[in-house]
Amino acid sequence: MTSQPDRKALTRAAFAAAAVLTVVTVAGAAPGAGAAPASPAGTPKLKLIAASKAVTLDRWEGEPGVYLDLGTYVTVDGAPLELNVTRRSYKDPVVARQILRNGTRTTSRTLPAGLVKDFSGLPGFLEVSVKNAAGQEVTRSKGTFCPNNASGRLRPDAPATSHYPESCSTNPFTLGSVWGVEKGWAANSSTVDYDKPVDLPVGEYTAKVSVAKKYRDLFGIPDDHPTIKVTVRQTGDGGSGGGTSGGGTTGGGTAGQRAASPSAPSALSDPHAQHSQHSTGAGHAGHHFGPRGADAPTPGALSHALEARGLAHHLGDGLGHTDGSRVAPALRADGRRPTGRAGVPANVPKPDLRSLPAWDIAVTNGEDGDVPGKDYLAFSANVWNAGPAPLVVDGFRKPGADLMDAYQYFYDAHGKQVGYAPTGTMEWDPRIGHEHWHFTDFASYRLLSADRTRQVRSGKEAFCLANTDAIDYTVRNANWHPYNTDLSTACGQQNSISVREVLDVGSGDTYTQYRPGQSFDISDLPNGTYYIEVKANPAHRLQETDLKNNVSLRKVVLGGTPGARTVQVPPYDLVDAP
Repeated sequence: MTSQPDRKALTRAAFAAAAVLTVVTVAGAAPGAGAAPASPAGTPKLKLIAASKAVTLDRWEGEPGVYLDLGTYVTVDGAPLELNVTRRSYKDPVVARQILRNGTRTTSRTLPAGLVKDFSGLPGFLEVSVKNAAGQEVTRSKGTFCPNNASGRLRPDAPATSHYPESCSTNPFTLGSVWGVEKGWAANSSTVDYDKPVDLPVGEYTAKVSVAKKYRDLFGIPDDHPTIKVTVRQTGDGGSGGGTSGGGTTGGGTAGQRAASPSAPSALSDPHAQHSQHSTGAGHAGHHFGPRGADAPTPGALSHALEARGLAHHLGDGLGHTDGSRVAPALRADGRRPTGRAGVPANVPKPDLRSLPAWDIAVTNGEDGDVPGKDYLAFSANVWNAGPAPLVVDGFRKPGADLMDAYQYFYDAHGKQVGYAPTGTMEWDPRIGHEHWHFTDFASYRLLSADRTRQVRSGKEAFCLANTDAIDYTVRNANWHPYNTDLSTACGQQNSISVREVLDVGSGDTYTQYRPGQSFDISDLPNGTYYIEVKANPAHRLQETDLKNNVSLRKVVLGGTPGARTVQVPPYDLVDAP
């Protein structure tokens, strides 16, 4: 049983629709990655513009404010804007380098140390001041600029597609990102934080937007101050007031969503998108379907930041979100079992599965039919593929069976299939909110004692593979445009005869473990130090290049009393992400 979609989801959907209608045409993404096209001019020319002189923002009845989406863009000309953002390890700070291409010559320059602190974009880039009709400033803010945001062409002779990635990662354990805007394109500079609406009463306002001086000096951006007339109007509960108008676009968000393609299926006509956005509210009994179908937290069970991050970049284009994945058709299996003897050439490229330390760790209790009074330790976990080859697993079903025989496929450097190997099974999960095929034994989770001898095991063992997070797009053969970025493009249906699930190079798959059996039952555990162990490919059924980097540990300290347990999560080297 599900409840009605929440108003925030509908508001986000309205932003997404506005982006499609009011911005320059968004071209389809070219699959794969590679070096940026050469440009005769080595230095890009950046400029801040406003798509429209006026926007209308809806204030939903009962909501604390509006989402300040002003439709401002950074245009790029002369040469592409390209930034490589990396860290050597979690003990090292993030370093950003600008890549400059002048014909066949490529150079780079390192941005000032400490300017970029994570992988979500350039912090403090956009400065916004809003004044009321009387000329009094009512709000002032600074926003992060993700160059991968909501891009579109400025003119018909610009490149038809952007080869750069389509969002900026907010996974705390990201290792490498590529940010870019093609020559002749524009990137949405507005930052909309759905956790922090701006309290603007109904009325007329004037917004003035500018680029912070440090970035103007760094990139040679003119000191322009676009002014936008803002009209805030009241929208009734559940009304159909249409988000923004006259240039309103989907905002940057925490993950840098990209505007939906005009050819993408309508969010309102996508049953999976609606299914994944229903939430349980006061007075409603039912399930919450979030980033991973039912593998998502009930509202309030974990930090709201987790839900915001999930809505921003785990789902693809659908109701209440747009990351530009355009819900592409899934890569499909042949539908026939492989023939000939199974085998893999010794030198064939293989994936390299690695686990990230757990994060979004919190204590929950009594959620969704759990035993009252029980304490559970919930967390998020990610296994990613460092390459150099994608993980490709096909499942083949015997008529009427709820299991598929699974095979791993291997390809040479030219993409030709050169081998396959049996690798376990896929199982049909009929539970509400799942209803897709899970590949078994992809990862395992344990809570270990301080001496790492005693353990509590998570029952989660079957997974639908999806490229939910860009973990390191600087590794060799990283695919900046993976197809299956959400559950609507992978995992199959109940009547599927075969399924192909792919974990592409550079991407990882995040699961939120918050339900009983997935989370750890800590009700009877004494207070003290423990370690959350995330292990990729635990049974070694998958063939990969290195099996020595499959395990990660995250230290946690349990405290409190039964029914009121607490957890402290120390930083992991330089990453302070509990």
